[in-house]
Amino acid sequence: MEQRGTVAQDAARGHSPDIDKWLRLIHADGVGPVTCIRILKRFRSIDKALGASVAELMHVQGIGEKTARRIAVSGKEYDPEPELALADKLNVQLIHLGDGRYPALLRRIYDPPPILYVKGTLRKQDSVAIAIVGSRRHSAYGREQATRFAHWLGAAGLTIVSGMARGIDTWAHHGALAAAGRTIAVQGCGLAKRFPPENAKLFDLIAESGACISELPLSAEPLAEHFPPRNRIIAGLSLGVIVVEAAERSGALITASAALEYNREVMAVAGQIDSPLSKGTNGLIKQGARLVETVEDVMDAIGYYGEQLREHVAASAAAADQRVEPAPSQASLTANEKKVFTCLGKQAQHVEEIIAQSQLPAGSVNASLISLRLKGLIASHPGNMHTRR
Repeated sequence: MEQRGTVAQDAARGHSPDIDKWLRLIHADGVGPVTCIRILKRFRSIDKALGASVAELMHVQGIGEKTARRIAVSGKEYDPEPELALADKLNVQLIHLGDGRYPALLRRIYDPPPILYVKGTLRKQDSVAIAIVGSRRHSAYGREQATRFAHWLGAAGLTIVSGMARGIDTWAHHGALAAAGRTIAVQGCGLAKRFPPENAKLFDLIAESGACISELPLSAEPLAEHFPPRNRIIAGLSLGVIVVEAAERSGALITASAALEYNREVMAVAGQIDSPLSKGTNGLIKQGARLVETVEDVMDAIGYYGEQLREHVAASAAAADQRVEPAPSQASLTANEKKVFTCLGKQAQHVEEIIAQSQLPAGSVNASLISLRLKGLIASHPGNMHTRR
């Protein structure tokens, strides 16, 4: 078997030192995140863990003789080179628990991923993060609230974490990006995949200014069983979780449950009492989740961090809430926002007219309209109609 390069070579590629050895351990038959961590705690080093005998492995909690034999054999058989070669090709970094770049909040949970695949960059500031999650099926109200909270919190300096799924997750990422804030997408598949497919461009945008991450091998498919474990990472990365819109059996409730388990703040946006899409969120509020209606509510929920950011939020909100004839700085708008803004006047226009006139994709137009509205430059009216303010 060809050996991976030196520690210096791995570092030059952006990977954690000894990442090939960590891959061998986590791919050993019978080793999951919890067992991997127990093995590492027992043997204190990755080399000792990989070299442990069957008898030594049996001293690890939860490992019997049969499992110990499987681990001892399969850990040596796995070849990490194809995975690392693909990671290099895709510009994906592999970061293990022992690396200082590994997110501090996530490291503290009971079952952190031993290895994170990262497309983009993780920063120290991402330790002040809020997750925004909700249903794939969503209402216009849910879309607006997800975007609104993500925009203001992102503008205030918090990192927005979500799962890049259809619906609320997607709009949370768009809201953070519109505010030029940082956002992290946690995928339920490998980073060689783009799921859902229509979010391929969003994936690239997030990777450019934040990070797309996964604990799964690069080519792992978006299978149903991958998403509940993915949700624990979303909760683990965050100081708190905001559930915007969720039905009674929404996956967003799994994220909220994980947040409670990890002693993180659980927040919910109240929904219409007669809407099936609000059953989960309203149920959370009944059970004691914190009702959030404004960014101030979120700042109160996260305590010390909220106090540090409150002044910034107030200043940003005051500036955007001014209702004067806008004279927007062209430098302050993205290229798409400029095109969309140019299409608008005092006479209301339907979104389809704006799409046709701007010659931009529908998704780009919708994202730009939300951003312009949040910046106080345009107004939206019933029937998907829009005007300049």
